[in-house]
Amino acid sequence: MFSLGSWLPALPGLEWGWALLDALLQGLVSACAVSVLCSLLKVYLYIQCVNNPARRAEQQAIAARRPLLGKLHVLVLTAVLALVGSRVAALVVLEFSLRAASSILSRGKGTHSSQLYLLCQYSLGCGVSCGLSFLLEGAPQRSWNLMLAAGLAGLLALHARRLARHVCTLYELHSQQRYCGVCILLLASGHGIPRLLRNALAITFAVADLAAVELINRDFLSTGEAVRFWTPLTICYTLLVVYMQ
Repeated sequence: MFSLGSWLPALPGLEWGWALLDALLQGLVSACAVSVLCSLLKVYLYIQCVNNPARRAEQQAIAARRPLLGKLHVLVLTAVLALVGSRVAALVVLEFSLRAASSILSRGKGTHSSQLYLLCQYSLGCGVSCGLSFLLEGAPQRSWNLMLAAGLAGLLALHARRLARHVCTLYELHSQQRYCGVCILLLASGHGIPRLLRNALAITFAVADLAAVELINRDFLSTGEAVRFWTPLTICYTLLVVYMQ
């Protein structure tokens, strides 16, 4: 495996330092993914509140500006996801995928999809981290790849945050006067944001689940050990899903 540190002479502790840098970059990409999800949810919920006068208090709470809290959220998530190992992240992803499947099956009993979006934030970060660990394993110049991914994820998160700030500040005015292209677009198709998030999360967790199974199976020396691990785990989670239904 080649990384940014492979160009430098082997010094004591240097390899550990580059591994820490890779972990932080991977955690930053995952935290930016969570930030994008939160910003788009904020946009959707604010639009729904504008169209419902009874939710005026909720609208004001969503529009309240907390710039330091948002930055702190990203920093804390970056640190936590950098410290969480790929195998722990894999277990978190698989556990949430089963809970999500159970929630979708029981949606007719009063479970709302918006609750699932709120609950999946940490699991989404683990899923992105798990997927990056699997996809970039053995990749040439892994550190450069992660730097590029972190830059793109940061730009996407920044634009999503600016969109949320614009909507919370000017959407109500612009949607009435109809002279802002962004607000007119949201007025016409803002109801499709949950579908967009649902499709993006489905793809992300599908890749993360495959990566998680592969990462966990590497710990087993034989097929028998893997079967002894997965069989009781599958039975327990199946019974849990059945019980929740």
